[in-house]
Amino acid sequence: MRIGLDGYPLVWPKTGVAHYTFELAQELSRLAPQHSFDLIAPAAYPPEVSEQVNQIPNLAAVTLQTNLITRRWWAIGLPAYVRRVKLDLFHGTNYEVPLRNRERNVLTVHDLSIFSHSETHDKRMATRGRRRLRIMIRSAARIITPTEAVKHELIERFQMNPDIIAVTPEAPRIAFRPMPAGQTAEVKQRLGIADDFILCVGTIEPRKNLLTLVSAFAELLRNTAHQPQLVIAGPKGWLTAEFDRVVAETNFGERLRLIGYVGDEDLRALYSSCKAFVAPSLYEGFGLPPLEAMACGAPVIASRIAAHVETLGAHAHLVEPTDARALAKVIATLLENQNERNRLSRSGIEHAARFTWEETAKLTLKVYEGLLGKTLRA
Repeated sequence: MRIGLDGYPLVWPKTGVAHYTFELAQELSRLAPQHSFDLIAPAAYPPEVSEQVNQIPNLAAVTLQTNLITRRWWAIGLPAYVRRVKLDLFHGTNYEVPLRNRERNVLTVHDLSIFSHSETHDKRMATRGRRRLRIMIRSAARIITPTEAVKHELIERFQMNPDIIAVTPEAPRIAFRPMPAGQTAEVKQRLGIADDFILCVGTIEPRKNLLTLVSAFAELLRNTAHQPQLVIAGPKGWLTAEFDRVVAETNFGERLRLIGYVGDEDLRALYSSCKAFVAPSLYEGFGLPPLEAMACGAPVIASRIAAHVETLGAHAHLVEPTDARALAKVIATLLENQNERNRLSRSGIEHAARFTWEETAKLTLKVYEGLLGKTLRA
């Protein structure tokens, strides 16, 4: 059997969907060594992706050259390639699948924020995304979601048959595990981070609700004796003008560190040494950073939204997403209570260990097998 996966997310610096694609592809290849898996994209992969893929005998990183016609990737270029090489199945890991291939398409829908929180997206891109997602859902025979919450959203919004939707939770990458304090010191010094700091990880964009976090941090500094740093790790996204204005007016100085995109080892050091990790999102389909933080032993505070309730449960302190005062209070409580931080750390490590990419791949193979009518595992 020859199975294709969308390699396009891996062309760019890895964020959530790219990590999902790459971890899944590697585990699928390991679990079904008698079959071949192709990551397919109309652009070149970074060397680090190609090098890792080349180490796996039945996984390939395929780059296709396009022309004026085939650069219409999903409508013409990819469908033509799928027919030419006779792919048995294609998995669209980033909301899109080749058209005219419905009976052999599996589509992952990570979240529906372009519908439920359209105001947090660029208006033009959200309009295009809503139109295209409807088309892509109709172009897939099976749908995968990372949580029951997203599955229920799909059923309610599109009146879909629940039998074609499978939930396959995601997982922290194996790189994320507690790092000894002696090793974290160099990373913090290099990045200009103090010993006492609160961490948030994610793209700077409205859905991540960083304005509430900044407001809570200001209240913490103003009304308590605590003076930690707030460290936000992640690239700038879209609609950031309001965030930039508030940060400039608040004038935190070195108390606020915007460190941009960081690699896994630096991120592991920050997860392992923060006093608390905060995930204040207004909406998530799954939310990997809180689980990554837990895997490294960080005490986690998260917004009380459906995905966090489902994936984090009692292993994190949950706060209403727009209540800055409540968030400040919970942060202060954790900073003051070493025993509670230790409890959350132990509980979080155990909880995060229940999520593995091997299990994600096993559940995904079940979806493939249900569509193809045959067992793929050895």
